[in-house]
Amino acid sequence: MSSELGFSAAFDDIWIVDGARTPFIDYCGALAAISPTDLGIHVARAALARAGLAGADIGSVITGSMAQADFDAFVLPRHIGLYAGVPLAVPAILAARICGTGFELFRQAADQITLGYTATALVVGSESMSRNPIAAFTHRRGFKLGAPVEFKDFLWEALDDPAARVSMIQTAENLAKRYVITRAEVDAYAALSFARALAAQAAGRLAEEIAPVESQRFELPGYEPRGIALPRKVEQLDADSHPRPSPVEALAKLRSVYPDGVQTAGNSSALVDGAAAAIVASGAFLRQRENIQPLARLRGAAAVGVPPEIMGIGPAPAIRALLARCGLSLADIALVEINEAQGAQILACERELGLDRDRLNVNGGAIAIGHPLAATGVRLTLTLARELRRRGQRYGIASACVGGGQGMALLLENTLV
Repeated sequence: MSSELGFSAAFDDIWIVDGARTPFIDYCGALAAISPTDLGIHVARAALARAGLAGADIGSVITGSMAQADFDAFVLPRHIGLYAGVPLAVPAILAARICGTGFELFRQAADQITLGYTATALVVGSESMSRNPIAAFTHRRGFKLGAPVEFKDFLWEALDDPAARVSMIQTAENLAKRYVITRAEVDAYAALSFARALAAQAAGRLAEEIAPVESQRFELPGYEPRGIALPRKVEQLDADSHPRPSPVEALAKLRSVYPDGVQTAGNSSALVDGAAAAIVASGAFLRQRENIQPLARLRGAAAVGVPPEIMGIGPAPAIRALLARCGLSLADIALVEINEAQGAQILACERELGLDRDRLNVNGGAIAIGHPLAATGVRLTLTLARELRRRGQRYGIASACVGGGQGMALLLENTLV
């Protein structure tokens, strides 16, 4: 596809200091009762600790959470900042770009720092897929006798795009037809994602990202305490729960979502709950703290629009726009992380860009690990930064498609090579 509308920016001296995430736990599992606010507080505190910073060092709080997953969802950004120890005077905001939300948090942090609003930002994506509500929008004035009661599953309904009259799975099926992608190819890719995630888990690479979750209490002097209460007999969660042996033979036995389609429950992104956080700072701030070694330099960001009915191709034009803005080519990029919304979607992006699979999602992706909407972009960015450092490679891109027809991408640089 050619691109080339949208917007992009190159950043001069913006750094990702450090970050952390929860383990991603399967839908209706051990994190199902936990508010995304509390998951966000947990990872915010962990990110600050890993960065060697205090809450008092933070000048802005930028958060994302797509679902109205608790009755205090309106104040999620503010509570995450306050209970993480950020000063009372520091403001907080909620940003949303659906599956690209985590990347949008980094972009807004870089913009705020560039424009002089702050020298540091705490970015937090937190999502409880399990706590998506069963909702109705028509009963504020009561129920009429015999009228339909219109409560619906918000999470299920949100998977439909009424403009294009397609579900998110159907957008992947459209790409499968356009790029001539077979069910066998999609299952083979999914099996690889699971295998890579299991290998990364066994080698401890995923554990490096994770701040284990335990039952805990969050105190804020002068205000009500909050906290996390895990289920009985669960003392700690320290590993992603969805990666599992998933050979092609097992995946091939699963029924497709649509007749004669390529997408199944096994080769689409897993439903999970989780949160991720990072600290973004200016170079000037870091040069005053000589003991801090940042994870990576944030070099640029791009967001584009694509047709809603093929929303999954969004990463391809976003990556092209990002490379053009930053004066690089795909040959300069050592590693690429693209969110695995659906197997056919990731294969379409791979074909459109001509990507070498050996540098794509090398530690597995959302098919195996899961996709908690607003947390995913933060997770992918931290995964990419650590893997560039581990391999001694310079440039990497993290990207995602976005429901409704968008794509977003970030460029990272490992300056230690």
